[in-house]
Amino acid sequence: MRLNYPTNLRIIKVPCSGRVASIHLLKSLEEGADGVLVAGCLEGDCHYQAGNLRAKKRVAYVRRILEDIGIEPDRVVMYNLSAGMGPRFAEIAREMTEKIRELGPFPRAGASAGRPVERVPAGSQNLEEVAA
Repeated sequence: MRLNYPTNLRIIKVPCSGRVASIHLLKSLEEGADGVLVAGCLEGDCHYQAGNLRAKKRVAYVRRILEDIGIEPDRVVMYNLSAGMGPRFAEIAREMTEKIRELGPFPRAGASAGRPVERVPAGSQNLEEVAA
């Protein structure tokens, strides 16, 4: 079965969603993603015991950070799916892409008024420092 999901979606496979740290989510946004979708095992069915529960807490934490700094928290979401739910994954990916399209590009330093995105110099406050 061939799944149809948006071509602008970048899939990064990890052994467990519990391996996705808050900094990974924030760095994804800082480095160019307009949104992040974490797909983990169904609750109570994690092969690594509680990895998906850790990921759920981290996603909630990042959503709070985004909200605190005035950015739409809907840019970072998590869904619990089983390996056999491919069509549902494709549906979620399409819904997420549409939501991000409605929200527009992720606001980055220097990205307004047609200016290119400026890289934050080492030692400056950036999303990594916010997550610490």
